[in-house]
Amino acid sequence: MKKRVLAVLMAVATMATMVGCGDTASEQKPEASEGSGEKVWVIATDTAFKPFEYTDDNGDFVGIDMEILDAVAKDQGFEYKVDVLGWDAAIAACQAGQADGMIAGASITEERKASGWIFSDGYYDANQSMAVEASSDIDGFDDLAGKSVAVKTASMSATYAEELASEYGFTVTYFEDSPTMYQAVVGGQVAAVFDDTPIMASNIKETGIAMKIVDGTGNDPAQYGFAIFNADNQELVDMFNAGLKNIKANGTYDEIISKYLGE
Repeated sequence: MKKRVLAVLMAVATMATMVGCGDTASEQKPEASEGSGEKVWVIATDTAFKPFEYTDDNGDFVGIDMEILDAVAKDQGFEYKVDVLGWDAAIAACQAGQADGMIAGASITEERKASGWIFSDGYYDANQSMAVEASSDIDGFDDLAGKSVAVKTASMSATYAEELASEYGFTVTYFEDSPTMYQAVVGGQVAAVFDDTPIMASNIKETGIAMKIVDGTGNDPAQYGFAIFNADNQELVDMFNAGLKNIKANGTYDEIISKYLGE
C-alpha cells in the first residue's frame, strides 16, 4: 500500500537517472503484431508486492493486480504489456511518459490526485499496520522509543510511520521493496516494519517468515487504484473502470481475490 507521497517524486521526474531504465523490464503480454495498428498500452508495476504482484515458484510474474489487469483487458478488448520496474521506477516511468499507466497496489489519496495522478475506481481496500519479529516483546508504538523501523520508500506505510515518528521517538529507515525490509526485521537490523496489512499477512502465512502483526497498530483503510499521470491516457482509465465493473458483476473479480487471499 504506498506513498511518502507520489508528489515527492514529481520534482525529480525530469531526472533521467530516476526513470529506472537500468532495471530489466518483464513483459507480461507480447506486443501486437507488426502493422496491426492496434495500440499496446504499457503498464508499469512493482517487482515484489505479494500477493498483488510477484514472481512465483515457476518463474511466472503473477498476482492480484496482474490477474485483474488481464481480466479487464480481455473484457475491454485492449492490448497491453507489463513493465516490471519497481515502485519508484514505475512512478518515474509514468511521469516521464515511458509508461501509460501503473498498477502496483497504489492507494488513492487526495494528495496524489493534487500532484497530478489520475486514478481509476478503487479495486481493493487496504490499510497499513506494524509488524515485528515473531519473538519480539514490542506490543505497541510506545515500545519503539529510540529504535528504528523499516518502511518502503514513497509508500503509504512510509507516510504513516513518518507521522508517528516524532510522537513516539523512533527513526525511519527506507527500503526499496517489502521482502528486503522484512528480512531486516527478522535479522534485527530494525525493530519493526510498517507495510500494507494484507501484504504482511500474506507473506507471514505463505512464506512462514518469523514476523507477527501487532494488534491495534492499523490506520484507516484506503482503496488501491489503477493510475495514470498523463491526462491524454484517460481512455485507459475509462476502460479499466468499465472492465472492473463487469468483472465484479460476472464473478471474475471475486474469484481472483479468493484465489490469492481466501476472502
